[in-house]
Amino acid sequence: MKVIWSALAEQRALEAVDYIALDRPEGAEHWLDELIERVGKLDRLARRGRVIPEVGPPAFREIFHAPYRIIYRVDAAQVIILTLRHWRRAWDPGEVAHDA
Repeated sequence: MKVIWSALAEQRALEAVDYIALDRPEGAEHWLDELIERVGKLDRLARRGRVIPEVGPPAFREIFHAPYRIIYRVDAAQVIILTLRHWRRAWDPGEVAHDA
């Protein structure tokens, strides 16, 4: 199964790296490497994440990479990384469209 990153997810990941790098440049690189590795495993284990309580349909799932929720959708042949969301931020339903 192919893993695809949305533009929003890529932007959020880069913003997180920039923020972490303000205090810990090496930590930011390490965090990004682990994020890419974790997301990469979804090609084989797409349904390992939990169904997102705020969304409902089982195609929308999340895994965690502290301190972020990795929000993704599972389709027949691909996993689409929709966004990353800091777990302290309020949920924004506009980031995950059911028809996206």
